[in-house]
Amino acid sequence: MNKKTNIPEDIKTLKFEEALSELEDIVEKLEQGDIDLEDSISIYQRGVFLKEHCEKKLKSAEMEISKIVSLPDGDFSLEPLDEK
Repeated sequence: MNKKTNIPEDIKTLKFEEALSELEDIVEKLEQGDIDLEDSISIYQRGVFLKEHCEKKLKSAEMEISKIVSLPDGDFSLEPLDEK
């Protein structure tokens, strides 16, 4: 079951690098284990949104990537990247 989430607007506006950095900070805080349960739950939920945002950004970038193909006449062409 793939449940859609509503990513908060403040996360939607983040660049990939910003969201990834914040997500890394959250993981580090959770791994340290020195925050209380309520804060852990809150930042974990934000981390879920950040992860989804990063995945969407990567998927979008992947769809924009093209490969350069050399043609027999020596010219070049752009084609969509093959999906695996």
